[in-house]
Amino acid sequence: MRYGQLVIGPAGSGKSTYCSIMQKQAADERQTVDIVNLDPAAEHFDYQPIVDIRELITVDDAMEDEELKFGPNGGLVFCMEFLIENLSWLHDELGDTDDDYIIFDCPGQLELYTHMTMMRQLITMLQNLNFRLCVVFVIDSQFLIDASKFLSGTMAALTAMINLELPHVNLLSKMDLLSKAARKQLDRYLEPDPSNLLSEEDNDEYEKLTQALGRVIEDYSLVRFLPFNIRDEESIADVKLTIDNIIQYGEEEDVRMRDFDEPDPDENET
Repeated sequence: MRYGQLVIGPAGSGKSTYCSIMQKQAADERQTVDIVNLDPAAEHFDYQPIVDIRELITVDDAMEDEELKFGPNGGLVFCMEFLIENLSWLHDELGDTDDDYIIFDCPGQLELYTHMTMMRQLITMLQNLNFRLCVVFVIDSQFLIDASKFLSGTMAALTAMINLELPHVNLLSKMDLLSKAARKQLDRYLEPDPSNLLSEEDNDEYEKLTQALGRVIEDYSLVRFLPFNIRDEESIADVKLTIDNIIQYGEEEDVRMRDFDEPDPDENET
């Protein structure tokens, strides 16, 4: 069995930082976690990937091609389509090492996860390589400090969850950048009551729609967010433990048994 995280989310939400922090946390626990960069538009990150899609294709390749003439978004989609057409390259790069743990740092374009099929094809390939996977949806906590933005972020996370059909964890990143007031306000969204949150909105033009969406979220408990603070070791450890439990990492290891001396019956005599 192999283990993996697919780290997705909007551009600038902190995906690469999350990957780097998780790798360091694993090293502190004497575990080996590798990272694969699947973002053809990446310019800088704090980790050394074992596989880098930029060795196959980059967004600049698509944008500078005289026939294609793509913009940034179109170029990124083209690159991911090119990857899917050349999955044998990724297959060879990943090899067939058993028991490895890999975090896949994915591009920051939500369309790839909400309604396009490329990521589903990638997931199928990884599952065929015996990967047990979990999706980690990273969203900037500063984006969810009012009800309308909360609903927007929640629906994006929910759409990705439905489309990708994998165990799913939603993280609120950049918690360390919030003011105390904003952090206190954000607490309401960690265990949200959508009906109460949405009742705060003054614009009732789409009142029935927003209330219906709120009921779906509330009635089925479909989306919850975990705070992720890179300056809080407990927060980092909690997130890693949650994900490791979901993908059942370490559960197939032999249980360590401790030998106990048999009690001396004479000692119990009075």
